[in-house]
Amino acid sequence: MSEVRPSIFYIDLLRFIAAIAVVVIHVLGPFRFLYGDISDSDWLAAMGYNSISRWAVPVFMMISGALLISDHKPFDCQRYLTRRLGKVVIPFVAWTLIYAFVGGFEGYSWSEAATVKLLLESTNEPVWYHLWFFYDFIPLYFVIPLLALVLYQMRSEHVKLLLSAWGLLTLMHLLKVETPLRQNIVLYSGYLVLGWYLFNRDNRPELKYWVVAGVVCLLLNAFGSAYLSFTDGKYRAFFMGYKSLNTVLIAGMLFVLAQCYAERIQGRLRDVVSIVSRYSLGIYLVHPLLLIPVRKLENGVYDFFGSNWLAIPLISLLVLIVALLVTMILAKLPFARRLVP
Repeated sequence: MSEVRPSIFYIDLLRFIAAIAVVVIHVLGPFRFLYGDISDSDWLAAMGYNSISRWAVPVFMMISGALLISDHKPFDCQRYLTRRLGKVVIPFVAWTLIYAFVGGFEGYSWSEAATVKLLLESTNEPVWYHLWFFYDFIPLYFVIPLLALVLYQMRSEHVKLLLSAWGLLTLMHLLKVETPLRQNIVLYSGYLVLGWYLFNRDNRPELKYWVVAGVVCLLLNAFGSAYLSFTDGKYRAFFMGYKSLNTVLIAGMLFVLAQCYAERIQGRLRDVVSIVSRYSLGIYLVHPLLLIPVRKLENGVYDFFGSNWLAIPLISLLVLIVALLVTMILAKLPFARRLVP
């Protein structure tokens, strides 16, 4: 979800898998909290898919760091604010208005008061659940030029030290160790630096270490979350945080794997990856609208497939395809194309 530029296919692949993961997370969303209210199999399906998908937003942030910090054009504040930041702020404001209007519907009638209430509260809370991303992502656009200025003055060993300190901070966040540095803008800025660092080096010599660390963390997410939930008798998301060390290692692993192996993807699949990547921001913004009827008819839609192990990926695929088509249509309309840049 960053500015369009000449395609780098492994970046396209990362956007592609991250867009899929975001849709999956939102499709399974309600079921995470139904421990004990639905069958263990259906709950484990939701929890399992959730546990292996939590890297999606961090990967989007790493992509932004990789591309925007690596931009070597002379910094022009006006151009940066209007063209780069504007491409994120305009869709955010527009979709906040759209979702506030949608949120105003109570049954089959629309309440002006409900919409106004959502808009008034939007200074602190998103009007729709997925828009939280912009509350943390937009401030990073003010950090990126400063990071670029600093990082290019640093030696590689200093950057490694910076990333090590950030990694320790994400571990402290996971363990809930109190420190004033546990701020979203600090923790998410680390993903920008990590993305830039991995983007500008050959990571093949360290690939095996990333894979071992990432796979171990994926297993910890899945089995650790299940164990804690069964032990406490309710859904536990201790390992699921976007700003925790295990998520950092999983996101780093996927970035390096894509960097090393993306070029093996050829033919029609490569075209599909590129198309979904191009419209990934639009898919992110549009797909919750499609989930409204799915959630209204929750039991019927999911039960149709017999099991959440099938329902979640198949509904996710259908929602992704329809969101892609809607986004492609909006992108062709002069009055709407800025909503899905």
